[in-house]
Amino acid sequence: MHIFYTPDIAGDTYTLNEEESKHCIRVLRLPVGTVVNLVDGRGGFYTAEIVSDNPKKVGLSVLNVEREFNKRNHYLHIAVAPTKNIDRIEWFVEKATELGIDEITPIISDRSERKVVKEDRLNKVITSAVKQSIKAYHPKLNEAVSYDAFLKLPFEGEKLIAHCINQGEKRYISELVQPHQKYLILIGPEGDFTSDEVDLALNKGFKPLTLGENRLRTETAALAVCFEINYLNR
Repeated sequence: MHIFYTPDIAGDTYTLNEEESKHCIRVLRLPVGTVVNLVDGRGGFYTAEIVSDNPKKVGLSVLNVEREFNKRNHYLHIAVAPTKNIDRIEWFVEKATELGIDEITPIISDRSERKVVKEDRLNKVITSAVKQSIKAYHPKLNEAVSYDAFLKLPFEGEKLIAHCINQGEKRYISELVQPHQKYLILIGPEGDFTSDEVDLALNKGFKPLTLGENRLRTETAALAVCFEINYLNR
């Protein structure tokens, strides 16, 4: 199955962008008449036929449209401190997209070792995972923001913060939330959140979360949360 990402598709015809066109013609070597699949990242799944094999602008004729394909019964937003090794955060966004996630925000906290995130690169990783796992919804990737500024943003739903500080009682996801809700979960950097950051989140209505006895890397903790929320909503 050949799948292409077409975020601005509308109507019965479409032209792939140069990157997707090159992949279609130069890499996959698909000829005119080949039937392919398209996803728009907004719930639309399309069947289309190649009608023009220009390697810079492949022309497509839409044959069929399925709306609300793979619609999710919950909304998951993970705000995670980007790792010093960018490969690890790329691994997280790829695997989280495959499992199912709706929104990702890189947050810069006091102990963050990485202060700059290239959203273009991460979006390419997400898009590739969307196509590979046949997801009709493209997760939203926000620009990196400071921890303090992020906590000032409004959010309606369940709010959790995962941390390793011996600071009050922490409970498991299954004990804190109900299925089919909106969830926002904070995951800290390699050195964890500071006590002040944890207190700030608790004062903003976040509930303290434990992921068990094992001490996890940032990207592992974030993916574990993604898995647990999706399992809860299976």
